[in-house]
Amino acid sequence: MQLFINTYGAYVHVKDQMFEIKIPQRQEPGNFVKHHFAAQKVTHILMNKGAALSTDAIILALTYNVDIVFFDGYGKPMGRVWHSKLGSTTRIRKAQLEASLNKTGVDTIKEWVSEKIENQLHFVKDLKRHRSGMSDFLDNKAERLEELLLSLHNLKADRVAEIADTIRGIEGTAGRMYIETLSRVLPQEYKFSGRSSRPAKDAFNAFLNYAYGILYAKIEKALIVAGIDPYLGFLHRDDYNQLSMVYDFIEPFRIYADTVVFRLFSAKKVNKSHTDELANGKTLNKDGKELLVHAFNSFMDNDSIKYAGRNQTRNNVIQLRAHNFANKLIKLIYGDETENILTQIKTKEL
Repeated sequence: MQLFINTYGAYVHVKDQMFEIKIPQRQEPGNFVKHHFAAQKVTHILMNKGAALSTDAIILALTYNVDIVFFDGYGKPMGRVWHSKLGSTTRIRKAQLEASLNKTGVDTIKEWVSEKIENQLHFVKDLKRHRSGMSDFLDNKAERLEELLLSLHNLKADRVAEIADTIRGIEGTAGRMYIETLSRVLPQEYKFSGRSSRPAKDAFNAFLNYAYGILYAKIEKALIVAGIDPYLGFLHRDDYNQLSMVYDFIEPFRIYADTVVFRLFSAKKVNKSHTDELANGKTLNKDGKELLVHAFNSFMDNDSIKYAGRNQTRNNVIQLRAHNFANKLIKLIYGDETENILTQIKTKEL
């Protein structure tokens, strides 16, 4: 269960060893509505600007490994409170560093970016089912995405640095075609011109930016729990304080955010009351955030998909894939020691 604290003046504290959330009533100043949640059932507390929490609430969250994430007005994670213990052995991080400098990093990043483009390709092809009048346009976009996939698969290198710019170029071209396609098929009142962020130039991008922000937080936590360093990436540059591995690992999962936002707009569930005007763009307001967060959480927690032969929620899939990635790194680097190392991880994991 995720607690999304979005109301200005809301306060999270502890009562009877449960999280108590006090929500101020606009029509009745000084009065609050109180909600109680058992700590054992909470996985995340997502805090927006204008809300507060007590140190007792933080300590209770740490006791039950509840992730606390703070967002800015654009939905970007700005910081978090998380347990001080590592999720697994430091051998994973050593293996991660070595992989970033050899062909393992090349194969991994090609796999992730390929999956991202394949997801975009399948989404474009799926649009044809209800838009027969746009078949030629959609077929053309699908064909060009397939060509980009082939170009990506044909890249050869021993280190990511040798082909990083080419991968970014392929990824960027695919992204522009994909976004152009989404805009083209949306109802007239929702059409937009390209990607934009900080701030978004239109409502669609405002929703998409916020959805990505939520997804970034999920990815970062999954990596930390699996023992992977979120700052040590393969493709994205290791700039100061940049979550490079988060930006790498998120690529196959961006389709989750894309799907939720596109469904809201194609079903005409978004209107002008969900965004506020800025001097040079748009931002989600309280109503817009509530609409998106409810739809996103339902998509991630309630719907299940087939993964590794079992039905799993999408949140579980992200965590399982993070663990699988960690296991793959250890096996590639440490070989015969793998079984013993994985046993250590399993017993020490948060």
